[in-house]
Amino acid sequence: MYKLVIKIRSAVLVYLTHRMALPVLKMIRKPELFPYSKQQLQQFENGTLGKDLVNFIDEKGLELLPYYVRHDIKHILLEYDTTDDGEVCLQSFMLGNGHISFPVMATVLYGFISMPEHWKKFRLAYNRGKKATAISNWQWVGLLCLPTPLLRSKINC
Repeated sequence: MYKLVIKIRSAVLVYLTHRMALPVLKMIRKPELFPYSKQQLQQFENGTLGKDLVNFIDEKGLELLPYYVRHDIKHILLEYDTTDDGEVCLQSFMLGNGHISFPVMATVLYGFISMPEHWKKFRLAYNRGKKATAISNWQWVGLLCLPTPLLRSKINC
């Protein structure tokens, strides 16, 4: 029964993020011009955020989506997995970091309601975000040539 609940809540989370939030973001956000293809990202030096981004996308079996690049970069820099609880941890960090948006609030609320066994992780991610350097206004594309460990250290968390 527990496995069925996890499967259902995962499907709901995917639906909320990919079928609802992404189309809404496409309507209200200016389209992001992402200047690199996967092949171009492969040319970045090892250890840079650009190379780590393409490796992350390949390892996770994802596509390079212009609207999700910033999100994927946050997964890399904050080191939260793409699991259900990892997604909620990432958004909990962002909430603690002062980024209040519909996707952040919806994901945190959904995680809080449906994943009580992970509340401690979510609280730790929120507190980590509160202590960290604000990252909401970072120019993500401009960071791709920088070393990933350096960027993680700049976040100070």
